Amino acid sequence: MGFLVGVTVLWAFSFSLIGVYLAGQVDSYFAVLMRVGLAALVFLPFLRPRLLRGRQRWLLMGLGAVQLGVMYLFFYQSFLLLSVPEVLLFTIFTPIYITLLDDALFGRFTPFYLATAALAVLGAAVIRYADVDSGFWLGFLVVQGANLCFALGQVGYRRLSAELPDALPRHSVFAWFYLGALLVAVPAFAFLGNAAALPTTGVQWGVLLWLGLVASGLGYFLWNLGAVRVDAGALAIMNNALIPAGLVVNLVIWNRDADLARLGLGGAIILAALLLNEWWVRRRSVEAA
Repeated sequence: MGFLVGVTVLWAFSFSLIGVYLAGQVDSYFAVLMRVGLAALVFLPFLRPRLLRGRQRWLLMGLGAVQLGVMYLFFYQSFLLLSVPEVLLFTIFTPIYITLLDDALFGRFTPFYLATAALAVLGAAVIRYADVDSGFWLGFLVVQGANLCFALGQVGYRRLSAELPDALPRHSVFAWFYLGALLVAVPAFAFLGNAAALPTTGVQWGVLLWLGLVASGLGYFLWNLGAVRVDAGALAIMNNALIPAGLVVNLVIWNRDADLARLGLGGAIILAALLLNEWWVRRRSVEAA
């Protein structure tokens, strides 16, 4: 759980940096390419190709392509179809996808995880809810594509990791994850990117370096590592814990307007969902013993 909490704080700062210094100023496909490329550079020195079999390498690359590459393509396209509040509202369904996908891949069904994930979605909706206009179903579906990709990447890594020996040093193989994402990011920038909208200031380049080396490089490694060490219910809930964390950072540092009452209420609901899930997991462990 500690990895997920730490990365939640890390990503909460990153979201604000993107909104303040990059959004609408730097080509989004170039930003994705930089983030993925720099993240790959962090782990390439540690790569030991022989530690994974051919099938396992391709699976890890596929997870990176989906969780990072394809997810970002969906996510950035959604801003062309929806307003920012609508995009934010439609991202709250990720916990539901995580619980359903995790049960599907591991061949089980856990209604309690689905219930706590739904409670986390309710908490996020309280924080992010904004009136949405009719006629935006295409945009809704595009955002759900991004949500599904992010959820599938997390759950898929849990499934793959279950097949690997516990003694395997995960940092020695994780470069395959970013190399898979590069297979999507490179052609995406080549065909869809705008070379006239590259960073023009030192601050923008600095933000990209931070996002690539730390938020993406260290962040996704620790997040996926943490995803393996918790149950599906906790993982699902932590996906929506990013919402209050991001709003708090934005409010405190950049003094952006936020409804503190809704922020507090929604955050309390998400925390309650997490505590309820942890109580249930401990109770089940005691009963099994």
